[in-house]
Amino acid sequence: MSAGRDLVLSIGRLYCDIVFRGLDAMPRLGEERFAETVAIVPGGGGFITAAHLAALGTPAGLLARIGTDPLSGTLAPALAESGVDLRWLERAAEAGPQPTVVMVQDGERAFLSRRAGSARPATLDAALAERAARHLHIAEFATLAEIPDLIDRAKRAGLTVSLDPSWDDDWIRRPDLIERAAGADIFLPNAVEARAIAKCEDLDQAGNHLARHFPVVVVKDGANGARLFQRDTTLALPAPEGGPVLDTTGAGDAFNAGFLAAWLAGRAPERALAEGITCGTLSVRSVGGAGTRLHPADVDAMSRNLLRCHERIDA
Repeated sequence: MSAGRDLVLSIGRLYCDIVFRGLDAMPRLGEERFAETVAIVPGGGGFITAAHLAALGTPAGLLARIGTDPLSGTLAPALAESGVDLRWLERAAEAGPQPTVVMVQDGERAFLSRRAGSARPATLDAALAERAARHLHIAEFATLAEIPDLIDRAKRAGLTVSLDPSWDDDWIRRPDLIERAAGADIFLPNAVEARAIAKCEDLDQAGNHLARHFPVVVVKDGANGARLFQRDTTLALPAPEGGPVLDTTGAGDAFNAGFLAAWLAGRAPERALAEGITCGTLSVRSVGGAGTRLHPADVDAMSRNLLRCHERIDA
């Protein structure tokens, strides 16, 4: 890595998450339900990953678009306080409102979202030309589909690339998804996405299939932890047991931040996997994808303990 190149760019749609918690049951057609609490927070994998990277001490910039409407405007304070570099956040009237209604019941959630305008920010060229930029994280395949040369452009700029496909009914089972994602260095699906993309129910077989197309594949499996597939190597770590689960929104994006921060810092694959699991675990203890401020010392301690416990189990 060239001196001074430590910035991670994170690209994806920026949503206004309206998070309802404390539901006895999910609403059905013709019914009205009431929640105990509601929070309005920035959402979208691009922002959530960037915010957690910044909290971990890894410089992160957001590549996204935001509307000029009142709802989009409510996000300004949280964005400013996130620690994320906002130089490449484009403001445009047709980019909003872009809300996501999140309904949380017993720790699990359902989403209803609206996309507005194009996902391609006018600031893309300037961001990729930034001398400090080292890595591009693409937070959803839908954004890559709208900017099909994105990976090639990042590579020409000397950046490594990671991709979280993120579930999208229009794309997840498309036979050309892997081909369109060619060139990504790190592929970060969750277990459901990995099975759908690989067309294989066995998670190890799915991971090994994907590893034939991407140098590093990391499959996130919620409470079961995560698995890393690289060449002929497979690693698996469980998630820590216990602890409150308030909201799983953005847990996968928090995992991405922990894993990428460790991987880009040159840490061993086992340690990177442990830090990803730790960040995902800590994130579910508050409301909203970026609601938990990840502290490097806490992540370090919890990751080391996770690795020690795993070693004792293996022994």
